[in-house]
Amino acid sequence: MRLRALARQDRPGDVPVAGDLLVPADPVLLAAGDLGLPAPARLALTAGWSLAESLGLPVVAYAVGERLGGQGAGMAAATATVWLTAVVRKVLTGGVPGLLTISALVLTLQTVLVLATGSVLLFLLQFPVANLALCILFARTAPTGRPLVARLAAEVVALRQPSAGHPGLDSFFRRVTWLWAGIFAASTIGLAALLAFESATVFLLFTTVVTVAGTAAGTVLSVLWFIRMLRRSGLRVRFGQA
Repeated sequence: MRLRALARQDRPGDVPVAGDLLVPADPVLLAAGDLGLPAPARLALTAGWSLAESLGLPVVAYAVGERLGGQGAGMAAATATVWLTAVVRKVLTGGVPGLLTISALVLTLQTVLVLATGSVLLFLLQFPVANLALCILFARTAPTGRPLVARLAAEVVALRQPSAGHPGLDSFFRRVTWLWAGIFAASTIGLAALLAFESATVFLLFTTVVTVAGTAAGTVLSVLWFIRMLRRSGLRVRFGQA
């Protein structure tokens, strides 16, 4: 199964992936108590690039495809775009970032549901199904030595750990991965309930609200948890030079 295969391929968060060639990491020598981040400008570029290729490009492709040929064409265009981006990434860097892989798998699942049936109900069902798939993916990697959040931290913000690792940081990544699995599980349940009891218009409106609110809450909780972990573990964040 593709989700299980992705879980086995996850790498520890001490090796940046997203910026290996396109946004080179700063040459920072890390002490035992240091966590390395690029200079703020490069950090913004690294995170922006990662989000643009996994989220921004598919959204643009969907908007163009939907305008030209309807929902099905929009979904197909978004999926084709994200897989094309993954192929280009593989050719240029030798690997595909985890966030891009997740986006490709979820979009593929959604597109198959839409194109295979043409049903409005199944089109709406794609949203809780996508959240369920993400819940399973995060939960699958959480108890392992390679939690998905560690890999995403390396890719999206180019976080670099000390070469020896740190037990406090390792525990944080596992627990935050469980946190995100829980957020996606709650979103799945909430969207399934809305789908059962509300109209399509209300459901689509609340889908946006639930997605934005869940992502915002998860991000804030993760950042606060990270700051608390730094204080308790005696770790320091060290920025590279501009």
